[in-house]
Amino acid sequence: MSDFINFTNGQTNDLIIAWLGELKSVRQLAAKTVEAYQRDLSQFIAFLFNHHAQKIDLKLLENLKPTDFRAFLAYRRNDDVSSRSLARSLSALKSFFNYLEMQNLIKNEALNLIKAPKLGKSLPKALSIDEAKKTISSIDEMEDIAWISARDIAALSLCYGAGLRISEALALTKADIETNAMRIIGKGDKMRLVPLMPPISLAIAKYLKLCPFNIAKSEPIFKGVKGGILSARIIQRRVVQLRSALGLPPSASPHALRHSFATHLLNKGGDLRSIQELLGHASLSTTQIYTKVDNEQLLENYIKAHPRG
Repeated sequence: MSDFINFTNGQTNDLIIAWLGELKSVRQLAAKTVEAYQRDLSQFIAFLFNHHAQKIDLKLLENLKPTDFRAFLAYRRNDDVSSRSLARSLSALKSFFNYLEMQNLIKNEALNLIKAPKLGKSLPKALSIDEAKKTISSIDEMEDIAWISARDIAALSLCYGAGLRISEALALTKADIETNAMRIIGKGDKMRLVPLMPPISLAIAKYLKLCPFNIAKSEPIFKGVKGGILSARIIQRRVVQLRSALGLPPSASPHALRHSFATHLLNKGGDLRSIQELLGHASLSTTQIYTKVDNEQLLENYIKAHPRG
């Protein structure tokens, strides 16, 4: 804790150590999150030390004004820190001050007046049509066990050919695929119908024929090597393997195939409202982000191909 002890008195330093311990043991935050929170608080404490020219104690923390917190965020912004990192820093500070309040040590309402920076919506990173097809077709070359190869092909075909989330694909039962439309239970337990296209139907049928386990009508069809329900991590690891072998971008993932499904439909003139229904988006505004992807690709192609680009 040398990053704190030089700028705080003993009591404050001990409280920081206790707070970090609670993040790990009680709240059970991921190690990287705790590390990031520790770094954020360290930067804030160092800033206060220079700003107020004294070691940081509880009295100083209790009397901080909104201008102090805004000055810190502005200081970090000058270092070209992203809005997302600033929002996390603010979250770390709120967590620490909430801890001090829970310990009945101090109460400072100033943080409640600070708004988190607005985060721009990140655009989905779709694969090209060739990359998406290769991701699926290359599984046969990398997996010697036929039924596992067929399983992974079927699962990823559902992501790219039907726009399913990997969790939705792995939850499918035989009862869900009895007709030409799959019954999908998405976020918020909202049910939607998605067409079961012939290539996907054939991929599923091949997998079911080769699968060595008996599968009841009401249980998920995708099985792990020991017969249990297939974990999404297995499919994610498969895509990481394909990513390395095929030289795919780091963004390649099962979810990127879902993004690719929507983007490629839109590129071919697909109706935005229909794509919303297929993806299971509650709001059209969520689906509209794909129009930005489409426009970005159009501009990129223009720059590459047009003589004046």
